[in-house]
Amino acid sequence: MTDRIQDEWAALVETVETLRGPDGCPWDRQQTHQSLKKYAVEEVYEALEAIDSGDPSMLEDELGDVLLQVLLHAEIAREAGQFDVADVCRRIREKLQRRHPHVFGDVEVSGVSEVLTNWEQIKSGEPGYDQRTSALDGVPKALPALMRAAKLSKKAARTGFDWPHVNAIFDKLKEETQELEEAVESGDNTRVKEELGDLLFTAVNIARHKGIDPEEALRDMLERFTSRFNAIEDRARETGREISDMSLEEMDNVWDQAKRGE
Repeated sequence: MTDRIQDEWAALVETVETLRGPDGCPWDRQQTHQSLKKYAVEEVYEALEAIDSGDPSMLEDELGDVLLQVLLHAEIAREAGQFDVADVCRRIREKLQRRHPHVFGDVEVSGVSEVLTNWEQIKSGEPGYDQRTSALDGVPKALPALMRAAKLSKKAARTGFDWPHVNAIFDKLKEETQELEEAVESGDNTRVKEELGDLLFTAVNIARHKGIDPEEALRDMLERFTSRFNAIEDRARETGREISDMSLEEMDNVWDQAKRGE
């Protein structure tokens, strides 16, 4: 590690300690692990947005915000006599070295697939793993639902609980679509909610079979939706109207034009 990195790291850790200190910031001093949870999620998603933007300066800034969350939690734990940021660094370093014996040991691998297989085998021997009673254990419930669905689907598939090929999932998708239509016609919103969940989970399995991250696919789609909707708003402004004054047919035409221009 270069002197510059060491100096900046030490200065940052000291800054966080000062913020939490007796003469520090009232807001920072009152934070707890629980109160910071929402900020951790927000900062990670802002970092994802920065990645998608392709702006290095924006990513640099957002990664700093993510790192701040780590340091705040570590400082709160240090004050409670539990662990400090050095322990956090040591623990992840040891984990990385333990799970990469092909880099830090004498294990040889043929490619990514074997690396992942070894990774899971090593994890299975780590403390706490023996407390898992289901093949689905280990997926945090706090994950966004789409991301959690993808991980649960993948874990289930590893046991052999899976469709033989993607075309079979399309049959299931048609079945779930029909059941959703029937639920809507019944007027039972509880049933609609259940069938909609089944349909979404089936779509997640198609993504898994095709090696696509469904969370990323939906994010990309939302960007396209936003861009096309903005085009409709622009057309309304160009013609001196509110978007609500446009006919649905006119909106569809602008939408299609924007889609063709992508």
